[in-house]
Amino acid sequence: MSEPSTSSPPPESPFKGKTGLRRLLNACLYTFDGLRAAYRHEDAFRQEVWLAAVLIPLVFFLPVSGIGRALMIASVLLVLIVELINSAIEAAIDRISLEKHDLSKRAKDAGSAAVMVALINVLVVWGLVLFG
Repeated sequence: MSEPSTSSPPPESPFKGKTGLRRLLNACLYTFDGLRAAYRHEDAFRQEVWLAAVLIPLVFFLPVSGIGRALMIASVLLVLIVELINSAIEAAIDRISLEKHDLSKRAKDAGSAAVMVALINVLVVWGLVLFG
């Protein structure tokens, strides 16, 4: 029998292992890179950013409670979050292969459905806060 190895396993990624302020700075830079790439390459994300740019300030001119405002803003931000995740799924699938495959279609369709549910959520939340 061989002796168990005493060395630690290699990190999952060469980008892992940064700590402290360096990690925080890297995380911020990666975040801005991701937002910039999504805005540049994803038409839907761009449209939803502009929708958010109109709806979020509008909230402060509507006669609703603080909780209502929070719910309305959160519902709009949720659309952006889900769209970013959908874009990440699509990019990863396309990176793996551009050929048509049932599982690729299922993943992309599920991401698209998630965005649609988030958009419906905006309508429901805004409708209930304003008219409920």
